[in-house]
Amino acid sequence: MNLNPDPKKTNNLLISQPMIERPLILISNDDGITAPGIIALVNAVKDLGEVVVVAPDSPQSGMGHAVTITRPLRLDQTKLYGEIISYQCSGTPADCVKLAVDKVLHRKPDLLLSGINHGSNSSINVLYSGTMSAAMEGAIEGIPAAGFSLCDFSYEANFMLAAKIAREVAINIINNGLPKGVLLNVNIPKTDAASFKGTKVCRQALAKWEEEFDERKDPNGRKYYWLSGKFVNFDNGNDTDEWALSNNFASIVPVHFDLTAHNAIAYLNQWNIKHED
Repeated sequence: MNLNPDPKKTNNLLISQPMIERPLILISNDDGITAPGIIALVNAVKDLGEVVVVAPDSPQSGMGHAVTITRPLRLDQTKLYGEIISYQCSGTPADCVKLAVDKVLHRKPDLLLSGINHGSNSSINVLYSGTMSAAMEGAIEGIPAAGFSLCDFSYEANFMLAAKIAREVAINIINNGLPKGVLLNVNIPKTDAASFKGTKVCRQALAKWEEEFDERKDPNGRKYYWLSGKFVNFDNGNDTDEWALSNNFASIVPVHFDLTAHNAIAYLNQWNIKHED
């Protein structure tokens, strides 16, 4: 297997460099360093390069791109992955990537992989996802990155198909690079290999959570609230991640951290905003 990028496909729009050394692959997640998904991901790609794991010491789901600024961060080396260098961090997924780049690694990684998450991170979930925020932090640092999620919340979930897809995506990123500032949000349906239809490059579906807060009382009679709700898809397109997943495709959505609504700039420039001294 040739892991060197094709020089014909490498230009100044791609974050990809010729591999003189073996690719350095940083792996993180938001379910914690002992989660089955990250174990499956490490095993899927450990022969592709030098793998280093830096992941939270406890579950950090739903943390989004939070960073820790009000308490010290702890970073402890572990032996969880045998000869593979691994660290557990007391912070968020974004903290893990920041510390890995600044304190653990001897050079910038050639690839950052996050996951494999328990549960979907398709559509609007990408904004809340700690899995995707670890990948996003990598993209911010100029590291080609991808986050992987399996649409199965069970601790006993079968990660075989998801791990295979993660490996194929990793090989393609190593060989071809990614556009600057772009990372991949990869979601894998809960299905068996016989029913799986392949991968599909998609756009993010227009969907959201319609949330409710269940009001309860603790033993002392004080009110507290528990978040609940349902996920609603408003998008009928057949080119979305939600459509792909519901039809047994794995969805691959290219995303970026530039949140500028470029198509609205001309509209806003028509506003009559006065400056008064």
